[in-house]
Amino acid sequence: MDPVIIVGAGPVGLALALALAAQGVPSVVLDEGDGKDEPRPARSVVLRADTAAMVERLGCTTLRDEGLRWVGWRGVRRRQLVRHLALDLGLGGTEEWSEDPEAPSAPAAPLHIPQHALARGLRDALSRQDLVTLVTGAGLDGVEQDRDGVIAHTRGPGGTWWRGSHLVGCDGARSTVRKLLGIRFPGRTAVERHAVAALRTELPWPGEALSHRQPPWRGAPDEITARPLPDGVWRIDWLLPPRGDLVTPDALVARIRETLAGWCEGVTPPYELIDTGVYTLHHRLARRWRVDRVFLAGDAAHLLGAVGTQSLDEGFRDVHNLAWKLAHTWHHGASERLLDSYQSERRSAVADRLRAADQSLPVLRGGGGLRAYLPGAGRGHDALLADGHVGRGPLGAPPAHPHSPLAPEPTEGRVPVGTPTGAPVEDVRVTAPDGTTVRLRDRLGHGRLLVLLVAPGTGVWDRRHWRGAGVMPRLEEAVRALPAKAEVLVTEAYPGAPAHAVLLVRPDGHLVAAFSGVRPEELYAAADAVRGGSPHPETEPGAEPGTETGSDTGSGTGSGPRKASKREAKAEAPSGVKTGAKTSTKTGTKADAKADAKADAKAGVSTGSDRTADTR
Repeated sequence: MDPVIIVGAGPVGLALALALAAQGVPSVVLDEGDGKDEPRPARSVVLRADTAAMVERLGCTTLRDEGLRWVGWRGVRRRQLVRHLALDLGLGGTEEWSEDPEAPSAPAAPLHIPQHALARGLRDALSRQDLVTLVTGAGLDGVEQDRDGVIAHTRGPGGTWWRGSHLVGCDGARSTVRKLLGIRFPGRTAVERHAVAALRTELPWPGEALSHRQPPWRGAPDEITARPLPDGVWRIDWLLPPRGDLVTPDALVARIRETLAGWCEGVTPPYELIDTGVYTLHHRLARRWRVDRVFLAGDAAHLLGAVGTQSLDEGFRDVHNLAWKLAHTWHHGASERLLDSYQSERRSAVADRLRAADQSLPVLRGGGGLRAYLPGAGRGHDALLADGHVGRGPLGAPPAHPHSPLAPEPTEGRVPVGTPTGAPVEDVRVTAPDGTTVRLRDRLGHGRLLVLLVAPGTGVWDRRHWRGAGVMPRLEEAVRALPAKAEVLVTEAYPGAPAHAVLLVRPDGHLVAAFSGVRPEELYAAADAVRGGSPHPETEPGAEPGTETGSDTGSGTGSGPRKASKREAKAEAPSGVKTGAKTSTKTGTKADAKADAKADAKAGVSTGSDRTADTR
């Protein structure tokens, strides 16, 4: 079977290739550039605990070596400290929890890293993968689809045809894939504009990030943000008027000196200026994220980043959602429902994030007219802004999929637990099949369902004693019969779960359902719903339980990437579509456009101009 073609070798494209390789799926990454990333310390990214853990699982070591987890968050207005949060450096893992739902908990510490260091770490991990082929200098100029696959044409002296099972456009805000598909990219231009500097200095709150609103010194902007990096480096952002004058080097140096003096009792401390820049944030959302065998991910599908939201965070969540679905399709075939669920789940989640940011902006930037309608407005503007930066609330929390098309029907055996259905599960300690104790999050990303048994007291017994006792034999028999590959894990306790509860978890860590005890039929039905039903429903009734997709074998042959000859490309191209450098897949009807516009209106997403905007 042909590999997956990934267009774009930014962090999202590289992460997708690694995520597919971890699940035994080969890919070809088409990089328009030369495979090198220019060091720009002022261009850094903030990853929340869930996305940072995902990237680390992919083998990216620079997160640990060149990133920094904040120890706290400070919110200051004028001269007063109005918000101070201590952050959990344990990645948000649940060791203990309170029965009191109002009990405060420390947010998981975000990780801050220069983007070039992140990309380098992903490329290094890619170099250790035999299932990934990285092709540099390969600009895309044509995409064709047929019933069995996708053909991509690259331009240039070495231009050629590539044949793949699917294609994913991870090629940024100006996505060629999106343009070739004719997908609109509406939204808002220049939502926020910032001057930014990376400098080495000492500030009074080492290791803590800061949001300073309405600084008291003359000429200060409405908001300044300072975020620490390793080796005493800080990234400082100054909020600018959306369409103001250019920021000259002299003006930026003056801002730096005034800001440092304002934070250090009127005296500018010694500093080393490393890098500077000005960037503009835009909010946009592609109308469609899937057209047959072609998908969009990352900035090609969405742009966001105002008031603490993080665009790359959402791009990595696209990867986590899409990779296991493509892997299941590649190995076993898949229903249309499984592949459609990517757009349904992720586009809705990003639309919610954009809507929350658009509603928050008038309040947080001085308007105040929508305060009564804001989620969580009772906690105040500063709490809302802090939540966006540290990864909580409507601006920052990992999304849930309560209305996913993959959600199973309710049954009488279901029980509520501390995690809502469709939300990410808690990162509790679990016992793996080999007897080792690991975090639940460590078992994600391998394309298999997780079946978690809550069994108090198992920690004091040797595994060989309880593995064949109680409900374990019956549970393992039920799991072997599931229509998708699954792994049994055991935990001492899970928030809100009764003893002997069984939780079914998706490969990307979202809770499917929780059952009161071992219920083979209900567990089977839930697992079948997660895979979107049988890819070949006409053969399903006669199949023996567990024989269709429960093993590692499938329709994939493990073939590597291959170039398609021009004759082959023409022969396999759909009728009526010309092959060559100017080809594109024409998709979408007026009915589709109306349906998409109606969905946008329902989600509250601003459509604005279709003009694709520059990004930082």
